[in-house]
Amino acid sequence: MSAPAPPNAESSAPETLLLGQIIDFTADPFATPPPDCARHLSRGAILLRGGKIAEVGPAARLGEAHPTARRVDYGAALLLPGFVDAHAHYPQTGIIASWGKRLIDWLEGYTFPEESRFSDALYAATIAGRYLDLAIANGTTTVASFCTSHPESVTAFFQAAQARGMAVVGGKVAMDRNAPEALLDTPERAYDESKALLQRWHGQGRARYAITPRFTPTSSEAQLEAMGALWAEHPDCAMQTHLSEQAEEIAWVKELCPDAEDYLATYERHGLIGPGALFGHAIHLTPRERARLAESGSSVVHCPTSNTFIGSGVFDAAGLAAEGVTTGLATDTGGGSSFSMLRTMGAAYEISQLNGAVLHPAQLLWLATEGSARALRMESEVGTLAVGSAADIIALDLASTPAIAQRAARAGDIWEAVFPTMMMGDDRAIKAVWIGGVGRR
Repeated sequence: MSAPAPPNAESSAPETLLLGQIIDFTADPFATPPPDCARHLSRGAILLRGGKIAEVGPAARLGEAHPTARRVDYGAALLLPGFVDAHAHYPQTGIIASWGKRLIDWLEGYTFPEESRFSDALYAATIAGRYLDLAIANGTTTVASFCTSHPESVTAFFQAAQARGMAVVGGKVAMDRNAPEALLDTPERAYDESKALLQRWHGQGRARYAITPRFTPTSSEAQLEAMGALWAEHPDCAMQTHLSEQAEEIAWVKELCPDAEDYLATYERHGLIGPGALFGHAIHLTPRERARLAESGSSVVHCPTSNTFIGSGVFDAAGLAAEGVTTGLATDTGGGSSFSMLRTMGAAYEISQLNGAVLHPAQLLWLATEGSARALRMESEVGTLAVGSAADIIALDLASTPAIAQRAARAGDIWEAVFPTMMMGDDRAIKAVWIGGVGRR
């Protein structure tokens, strides 16, 4: 007897055709004029087979070629890769939208007390499931998340993702100073526990492990060295941390590491830089740091709602992209004030306006899909509609509210039609979510 479908899930037929509008990127819109970077099919189809994308093209042609395929017609909805959130803190789900704190106060007043609860495996499992369900409801099908310093939090995250068929990245937070005792480990424990979790989860199904020193203020030189050694042993893993989020943080790093040339150097001298490195925020960068990030093949992750919510600063998305720095986009739950990548795209647009650059809708959509997938080194599996990619697909309603509908009705092209949803859309715009070829919403 075959296993039952997961709750609230609809198993796909041997072949399924999803019908709707399609935007399919053909080039990086930061390197190619945005209007030339994608094809738009006003009536397209995506053929799903075995949990993968088997073909993308005009609906009439694919329908004729696959007459026995089950059809799911989303009308004028836009079929896209599921959103890829490249930096989140699932343990902060319960404290999202907490009032009135800067970064260091936020950690001490909200984050550390909440994360201390994650030694309880049942609590960790409850929050992990709640977080991933909220992500899916908002069209996010892949996420890279910090867990806590408790191994139980990592197990809970990967088990919850596995139950939902999701491709995720996660890891145990390493921190051995400047935090409550209940959250501290040691360089040795951080290495041993991270290695054990890595060996258990990395590459199991759709799980990917990320070596995760929280940031220099909470990791000693010895711990950063241990994390660098572990990454050198397992370079196919990701490495995620924080960099230059707020001025007070940078000043603190300078006090802790007075001999370091800059903030990035505190990671660099321990081997925590290069392909697979994910530096969250990266707002207040020196010219040397910008150059080294590009040269090393490291990635930065833009967290716009977080940067405004706790007053961090203005990220230079256009400038860093022009300098060759791989950039992803993220909600940064719960410092970020929304679970929605649509809201995140809107905030990224607004921040770039403040920085004197106007991001095209194609660039925003790219950052939320293939750009973030590239930052995670997962673009062969997620973030695109390429043949062979996982069938992680969303259907986006471009008229989900009266305000959006009346604006979209005046659109002259597909980018003008999708932009109001980026600026004003929320989970109501997510008409359907498919993960690994299984309909989940």
